[in-house]
Amino acid sequence: MSSPSDKSSFAVPAGTGVKDGLAAAVTQSFEAGSADNLARDLEQLRDRFRKTTNALASAAHDLKTPLAILNGYIDLLRSQKLGPLNDRQREVMADMFSSGQRLQQFIEDFLTFSVLEIGELRMQFVEGDINACLSEVCRIWSNRFQERGLALYFLANDKLTPFHFDGPKIQRVISNLLENASKYTPQGGTVWLHAEPHMWERRTVSSSATGGDRRRQSSNVPNAVKVSVADTGPGIRPEFHMEIFDDFYRLPGSESSEGMGLGLAISRRLLQGMGGKIWVESEPGAGCKFSFLIPLKPIVNNPARGAQ
Repeated sequence: MSSPSDKSSFAVPAGTGVKDGLAAAVTQSFEAGSADNLARDLEQLRDRFRKTTNALASAAHDLKTPLAILNGYIDLLRSQKLGPLNDRQREVMADMFSSGQRLQQFIEDFLTFSVLEIGELRMQFVEGDINACLSEVCRIWSNRFQERGLALYFLANDKLTPFHFDGPKIQRVISNLLENASKYTPQGGTVWLHAEPHMWERRTVSSSATGGDRRRQSSNVPNAVKVSVADTGPGIRPEFHMEIFDDFYRLPGSESSEGMGLGLAISRRLLQGMGGKIWVESEPGAGCKFSFLIPLKPIVNNPARGAQ
């Protein structure tokens, strides 16, 4: 015979019959078990995803060294230090070099994506001149724009003073945006790179002051830098303005173009890791303007996997 102190695996709700109460208790137990199973399955999927991502990243990393050697030999042959090349050979070498550079960029994109996926990317904020940072990126890309018959303009802004930012990652974001602009802007088009101080009304601003006082106090004091890349390309329809920042996303009709669809996704995550944000303004036939904000005072966020 059971005593009142015996433990039971079911709790019969008060005010119900035994049959109904047992049914309700069994349902609760089943639901609790289902939740546990779902949690366990989700963790297993996450673990499998981490292992797969690490394995693919390791394979991509192993490709870097032989690819760098191959590109080095191609560059040596193009320099004609081992002997002269005829026109056809120079053309073939140029195609090989271009293909090698694209493959190297694919590998770098995937490695960066893998690091972001597993949350191991760390920001390194160093005081620097954003004008010099952007000017260096333009210098690197100037030849490619000239080869494609595009004009690239950047004018330093003397209103921008030195502040702490992660230069290499900012240059990576700008490079991704310039690459897209050079890819989709037709020959004879123009691309502009611009940076300016900006007052960013963040939702996390302290509420110690009243709304009106806070606006009056902050309206004249920039707390961020806004960087924009605008082009005279075909533009993007409004319904795709959010999706283009998703992982591996390709605009309809652009599936045959170069790239893995990771450039904008990587840019978004890098900027989120710096406490910034990125967006696009565009209409079909009116070109694109990609802009991003980075705070003057570093705000370190974890660029979490899949964050929007």
